Amino acid sequence: MNATQAKKRIEKLKKVINHHRYLYHVLDRQEISDAALDSLKRELAELEREFPKLSSPDSPTHRVGGSPLEKFSKVRHRVRQWSFNDVFDEGEMRDFDARVKRALKLPKEVKIDYVCELKIDGFKIVLSYEKGVLKTAATRGDGAVGEDVTQNVKTIESVPLRLEKDIDAVVEGEIWMGKNEFEKLNAKRQKNGEPLYANPRNVAAGSIRQLDPKIAASRKLDSFIYDLSYSSAELPKTQREELRLLKEMGFKVNPHYELCANIEEVIDFWKRWKEKRDKMEYWIDGVAVKVNRRYWQEKLGYTGKAPRFAIAFKFPAEQATTVVEDIRIQVGRTGVLTPVAHLKPVSVAGSVVSRATLHNGEEIKKLDVRTGDTIIIRKAGDIIPEVVEVIKDLRSGKEKKFKMPDKCPVCGGELKREEGSPVVKCANKDCSVRRRRALHYFASKKAFDIEGLGPKVIDALLDAGLIEDAPDIFDLKEGDLEPLERFAEKSAENLVRAIEERRKISLPRFIIALGIPNVGEKTALDLAERFGSVENLAKADLDELKAVMDIGEITAKSVHGWFRDGYNKKLLKKLLKRVAVENVKYSVSDKLKGKKFVLTGSLESMGRSEAKEKIRSLGGEVSESVSENTDFVAAGENPGSKYNQAKKMGVKILDEKEFLDIIKI
Repeated sequence: MNATQAKKRIEKLKKVINHHRYLYHVLDRQEISDAALDSLKRELAELEREFPKLSSPDSPTHRVGGSPLEKFSKVRHRVRQWSFNDVFDEGEMRDFDARVKRALKLPKEVKIDYVCELKIDGFKIVLSYEKGVLKTAATRGDGAVGEDVTQNVKTIESVPLRLEKDIDAVVEGEIWMGKNEFEKLNAKRQKNGEPLYANPRNVAAGSIRQLDPKIAASRKLDSFIYDLSYSSAELPKTQREELRLLKEMGFKVNPHYELCANIEEVIDFWKRWKEKRDKMEYWIDGVAVKVNRRYWQEKLGYTGKAPRFAIAFKFPAEQATTVVEDIRIQVGRTGVLTPVAHLKPVSVAGSVVSRATLHNGEEIKKLDVRTGDTIIIRKAGDIIPEVVEVIKDLRSGKEKKFKMPDKCPVCGGELKREEGSPVVKCANKDCSVRRRRALHYFASKKAFDIEGLGPKVIDALLDAGLIEDAPDIFDLKEGDLEPLERFAEKSAENLVRAIEERRKISLPRFIIALGIPNVGEKTALDLAERFGSVENLAKADLDELKAVMDIGEITAKSVHGWFRDGYNKKLLKKLLKRVAVENVKYSVSDKLKGKKFVLTGSLESMGRSEAKEKIRSLGGEVSESVSENTDFVAAGENPGSKYNQAKKMGVKILDEKEFLDIIKI
């Protein structure tokens, strides 16, 4: 057989093998035996070995990875990844429906149609295709950047290596392990005297994050894809059409989705599946509810963390009973004292629980929780377990009441309580536990992101007296570190280098690192874009802070108070002598005042954040969705559905050159 003949045979083999893969792993149908399919795969592998230049990335022979990887590389997501907000009962679901109607400015009597999908308790994956061929598979990561796990995901037969259409696309879904496979795996581990896995989700996640693809291949994982978040072709107009399209493209889509004409039908769907979820081969922890019409989805847009057009309607949290062995106080980085129940270990919601939060002293009084009590605890997904109820009929009389301390249990400092709040805080800013947790947060990925400076290293530095606060980190020398037990010469050198690389930091990250109560990533970005510099933020009055979009009175007071605290002022002054904060360019120009922009596609000359910053600095507003109030849509390369929406609505579309001209000062 010559190369030309081999090429034709290889293409035919790939087509036939992919057809039977799709039938078996997506449609649950089988037309030929496993042995016959294996024989076709062997022939393909032999031809590719004989003609290696004819082997391509979309070949079925690439499903089982080769040599183990040294580490996972990072992948920047083309489309930002979001998490859903959760609701747990019918009342909260109706409240969500009311919020959607208010945001869309629709009368209460108007019915919103929703698509309900089963919420699979698996491991999220993001698949990117170029011209129909799988390019990367990545974990969610922080929403912007994930880990490249392509070789492991290629071992999953239900994930197509080539689409039915030669388009660029990004899809999202869940990787999961079936209950039967999970039981077989645990039976094998038990036989070998190995610890058992808690639940299939953990196995799926651990399998995908193995450096050796052969381990992932041995686990018999599966997938469901539920979102087409980017396509070079036109996106469907509804969520239901999108799910149908995903199946046509070759993906395995969970068949149990339903179009609901109103919120009451959504609740009925949830009730039905709450009763029969345990009958499925995969774990389900709720229902994903999405506004059906894409036009409404885009109009609703996103908050800093989640879509406004969708929500996770979780099933009632799993509960279990256990015994309170002790109640201890935990001091957080902002000084909040939280009573924590230490429990006799118990399995609940798929994991072993040994602690549960009691929130505050008022909650302890309300529940009348005592050491030695038998209690009911509740846990939903990754939410921290909480105590629901005390079974008082099981008391023996030896149970001990708990009393909140009068002083900080760590430093002996005074405690304070904010007016109208049950929360008690340690007033001592120099409290050792507060300092430790604040420093852990300061060096974390969201803030300064200092590689090698994790909680254990920070604790060692504090214990050795080498640092007392965040600014001291930037005074460390290699000679300071080498005598410590965990530091060899090389690791000391690496840490000092990592610290030096973080002497320059963006303003939003710097604000996050300060650890101001109630200020997360989105709020830090809003504050940075509004005030432009630490100095401007520090002198902002309450009214100026409350005027920032999405910042309420509580957060405004928190920020205002932080910058006026004597201890914090000294800390900030000391820190600014050691690091350079990159200010956000802020101008009082009103050139674009009253003008609303929407950005879509990739700009060559600047990133999305920089473009937004420029618009806002000129007095303009940036929206995430096209509406009748939009003045301009700035379109870069590979624009999304917002471009088509703008064309339909007659909104002015700017190419990159026109956009750059309009934002010139």
